[in-house]
Amino acid sequence: SIIPVANAQISIGEKAVQKSVEVIINSVGDVHVKHVVKSSNSPNDLELIIGTVSNLSVTNEQGEEKLFSITGDNNGVLIQPSTENSVIEYELDQVLSQIDDVWTWNFRYLESTSFIFPEEVDLIFVNENPAILGEQRGIMCHGCQMVLEYSINEAKIFKNVKWEDKEFVVEIRSHSNIDNFIFDQPTKSIIFDVSKENRFVTTVIPLELLWEPYLVFLDDEKIHVNKFNNNGTHIWLNIKPETAG
Repeated sequence: SIIPVANAQISIGEKAVQKSVEVIINSVGDVHVKHVVKSSNSPNDLELIIGTVSNLSVTNEQGEEKLFSITGDNNGVLIQPSTENSVIEYELDQVLSQIDDVWTWNFRYLESTSFIFPEEVDLIFVNENPAILGEQRGIMCHGCQMVLEYSINEAKIFKNVKWEDKEFVVEIRSHSNIDNFIFDQPTKSIIFDVSKENRFVTTVIPLELLWEPYLVFLDDEKIHVNKFNNNGTHIWLNIKPETAG
């Protein structure tokens, strides 16, 4: 069966079986999506990722165009039967927004989805949990529902610390100003002021300078800290203070 209109409101296909879903993000927040759908002897319905879809194409894996119909409110595609895998690609607008210098996307698509980020990005946050990107420049999200956040050109502040006969560098990354940095060895503490509320603050600490366990306080009140990326020489600590202090 074939739906002859370009914007059919109903569809009669089976749910498409997806081989892969890839989301590629560039440095100015543009999003390109690529689905690879397995071959089928019957029409297949593919649900697109929510957003403003443009430049939609359906091809085989050799790049040859295939027949398709748009379904719903431009949020789905009916793919005709094929003995080959189908490749569906489109641009996705109005999904990423900059909030306090952080690119943010409230993402929901219940298929395993891979994300490829700009080269400038090496640290992302998924539901406020930090993750370091590896050489592949991306992550895989399974049955994906998340708040994705990342920054480009986040300020990096380097503080030199001398202790005994050694010198160490403490790195602090944030869109907040970092002032009045103090390292106090007798109390085994690092102290600094943050000038803005609800900004991620990531501190990279040499383990030889200040070792575990770690507690973080905002104006004497204990707050949550994410400890991650312990590579044997340094550990990364991330906080998001609700107020300046």
